[in-house]
Formats: sequence, C-alpha cells, structure tokens
Amino acid sequence: MPENIKILVIRFSSIGDIILTTPVIRCLRSQLNAEIDFLTKAAYKQLLVSNPNINEVISLEQHKNYMLKALRSKKYNFVIDLQNNFRSFKLRLMLGVKSYTFSKDTFKRYILIYFGINLLKNHIVDRYFSAVSKLNVCNDEKGLDYFLSTSPMIDFNIDQDYICWCIGGAHKRKQLSSIQVANVISQLEMPVLLLASAEEKKISADIINNIKSNNVYDFCGETSIEESAYLIRNSKLVLTNDTGMMHIASAFDTPIISFWGCTKPSLGFAPYMASKKSECIIASFSDAPCSKHGTYCKFQSNGCIKEINPKIIYEAVIRLIK
Repeated sequence: MPENIKILVIRFSSIGDIILTTPVIRCLRSQLNAEIDFLTKAAYKQLLVSNPNINEVISLEQHKNYMLKALRSKKYNFVIDLQNNFRSFKLRLMLGVKSYTFSKDTFKRYILIYFGINLLKNHIVDRYFSAVSKLNVCNDEKGLDYFLSTSPMIDFNIDQDYICWCIGGAHKRKQLSSIQVANVISQLEMPVLLLASAEEKKISADIINNIKSNNVYDFCGETSIEESAYLIRNSKLVLTNDTGMMHIASAFDTPIISFWGCTKPSLGFAPYMASKKSECIIASFSDAPCSKHGTYCKFQSNGCIKEINPKIIYEAVIRLIK
C-alpha cells in the first residue's frame, strides 16, 4: 500500500444515498490515513463541504474535459465507485485508475419486490463497505456523519421541546397524506415544524387548514438543507417518510418515527444505527416493497402508506416523547 494514498469516492445522488456513504469515507480516512476527494452533483455539495474527512468536494457539472484533466492531475491511487451506473463506469475507464465498486444486488432486489423473498438481509451501508473490503477497510460501527458548517439564524426558538415532521418524499406514493398528518398534530400540544421542499407547500397548507393550532410552523420551502438539519438536530423527535432527512436525523442520533409503504426497510435503507428510541411504522399490506423507489404501489393507486392509521402514529409519538 502506498504511503500517501489519494482516493476519489463517487456518488452523484441523492441526499440520503450521499449521507449513507459517510461511514465509508470516515473509515477510509482513519484506517488508511488517506486523502479523500468526493465527486457528486453540485446540488449536493453542501452535504459534504464541512466533513473533516473529505479533502475536496468536486462538482460533476464542471466542463467534462476540464474535470477529467483536473481529476487526472490528482494522481489518485484508487477510485471507490458507490454510484455504480453507466456514467460512473465511463468515468472510471477514462481515469484509468484501479477502482472498486459496490454491488447493487439487482437480482436479490428483484426477488424481494416481485416474490417477497428477502435474500438481501443487509443495509446499503454494508453493501458500500463491501466495495472497500479488499483494501482491508471495515465498518467502525459509529454510524452516519453530518457536519453543520454554522448555526443558522432561523426565526424559531430552538430552546424548547419541539417535533420536526418531514412531510416530503421523492414520490407522492411514499408520502403520508395531509389528513393523516393533520389528524396526529391536532392531538399534540408540543410545537410541530413541517419540513420539506417548496413542492410540498400545498400539502403543508392543507395540513394547517385541517387543524386548529398555533403550534404548527410551516418551514416547507423556507429552509435550506443545512437549516433543516439544524432544526432536526435540536428537536425532541423527528417524524419522516422515507427521505434523505431521515438519514440526517440518524446522523444526529435524534429519535425517529419513519413511515413505510411502497418502499420498505427490507430494501436496506432503514434509518442506519439510529437512536434506540426510533421506530418504523410499516403499512400492513405486505412486508415486501411494492417498487424500488416507491413509484408504484401494488395495493393502492395513491400509495399503501396512506392506509397507516393515525392512531398508531399518535401512540408512537406519545411513547417516544415521554
């Protein structure tokens, strides 16, 4: 093994997937004393720029020829491809550096979704670590990392007990309905902060219109990822669909109640090493996922997650905030 090791880690998207690479980054840094660069999309650079285990976060959107020239000039010893698609494959070929790639276990995932037989039986983090096993790098079991660059100025008093509810999701079939959320919030006395992108503004408005409470704060589309992470870190509890914010909450060891319908924890994307107080609430139709990303539901046109009883959610909230 060379003395001064330089490694390029590749993961283009998404928020959750990138956060889930952080244990590998930390272990590469600590166990090989390596210099780590990370290649991702510009939209996700903010997730990693404050990570002390990363030397440089490189944007994929830089001009192709310039980016290749810059990457080649780094003289990497290894490339760790945690994206494993055609684009990352081409990049590895053009760099001509010894590389290691994680297995997506596509066949096992297919068997789980279409036949309900779970041959995966591991977390995506475990699959990421399989990519670096030949470098004798192993999981230190210290969970995920998320580093805040500053303490953002937000118009909310964080010096109180409050709940964050991440109402968004990459696909509508992965989201609880506004009625389910409103039903639970209407029974709570603790302040609840709604977090999501601006695309969920209609859902947050429906939630607020369906309850009579002054303790609900709509931050959808109002906060950056960094600001949302700050609110999550200081919250008493996080309720969330299968989203990237769920994994950020795991990094902070904040108790989590996560909701699952078309996607299931069995796919390997459950909150990783989350607070011991965390719970997963799963739609009862089937233990098997309906689809890989939650774009399709086998049971309900709008997603089987909509069938989760709000009473079950409320009871879980009360149980965890005591």
